[in-house]
Amino acid sequence: MNPAPTNPAQIELSGIERVFHLGDTEVHALSHLNLSINAGEYVAVMGPSGSGKSTLLNLLGLLDRPNAGSYRLEGRDVTTLTPDQQARVRSERIGFVFQSFHLVPRLSAAENIALPMVLAGLPPTQRADRVAQALKDYGLENRAHHRPDELSGGQRQRVAIARATIMQPAMILADEPTGNLDRSTGDEVVRLLEGLNARGVTLVVVTHDPLLGERARRQLRMEDGAVQFDSSQPPCAAPT
Repeated sequence: MNPAPTNPAQIELSGIERVFHLGDTEVHALSHLNLSINAGEYVAVMGPSGSGKSTLLNLLGLLDRPNAGSYRLEGRDVTTLTPDQQARVRSERIGFVFQSFHLVPRLSAAENIALPMVLAGLPPTQRADRVAQALKDYGLENRAHHRPDELSGGQRQRVAIARATIMQPAMILADEPTGNLDRSTGDEVVRLLEGLNARGVTLVVVTHDPLLGERARRQLRMEDGAVQFDSSQPPCAAPT
């Protein structure tokens, strides 16, 4: 496996608001959201459709900007960065794993894994060494030259995880990473992600699967754009 990041992600969200306009209607996808995630945590984000889970993940991954509030990543307010600066942070510090894999169909497994390094401008020799190690780490050596349509679902997700970690990010954001997989293959994928977390990578998983959610050391439940339950917080005392 690639070495763990030297500085796992520390996340601080303060007063986050994300509003979408649908015709004349305002939809508050995130509302007055305050959230801290410590470096190296393993967090599951759960809740019904429309609760704000995916919006939160997109914001954490710098794929979206809040309308109000601040997002500090590793002590830096990333909401103030330019799009180019945010893209660099995404490339260097954040890895993404999606339910539908999001592999490039015309590229081989090895080429898909190498893609973040190509975009970051790493030299070919360094790319080749890292890809070879990733293929070995994820049991894909004999699938290096296969395109995604020639791979099983589990193999495609392993390629996606290898691609997500090839830049040695501080944080992995996984959106329903087992959603398109059978239970056995899904468990294998979860073990790979948990192995990365055990080595210090901050892991945030959005899931509808209660069994997957229970595996995380911390559970967040969202409703109406806000965190309604946080397993790291003591329950409120009942009124007397």
